[in-house]
Amino acid sequence: MGQNQLLLIVLGMIIVGVTIAVAILLVQENAVTANRDAMAADLLTIAAKSKQYFNTPATLAGGGHSFVGLTADASGMSKLASTNFSANGNGTYTIKTAGTATGVVFQGVGNVATAAGSFPTLTCSVTQTGNTIAIEN
Repeated sequence: MGQNQLLLIVLGMIIVGVTIAVAILLVQENAVTANRDAMAADLLTIAAKSKQYFNTPATLAGGGHSFVGLTADASGMSKLASTNFSANGNGTYTIKTAGTATGVVFQGVGNVATAAGSFPTLTCSVTQTGNTIAIEN
């Protein structure tokens, strides 16, 4: 083989190698994005349940127009979701900041590692008037 042919083979191998590396990075990033999206949907479900708790009278095991009963432990979370939901295939969900009269903050930690080796983390702040989801990681 001539030098030109060897050069083209080596160049072709380099291009294929770079393409494979980029494809692997894109697939990983897509998995992390999909995990964040699924966690956001789960957090919105928990937010809806917390608003239901907020609007339920205290005599019916609700908050009576307060989030105070949603403590930052397993018992607080159990008032909203079963243990199967608070740790599912998308991530693990907890109450980050205990409920006050006006709001509560939930946190979700994903199951798919990012390129940096950490796991996606989202928070959802719930008030009586709305929800806000923030990506922490």
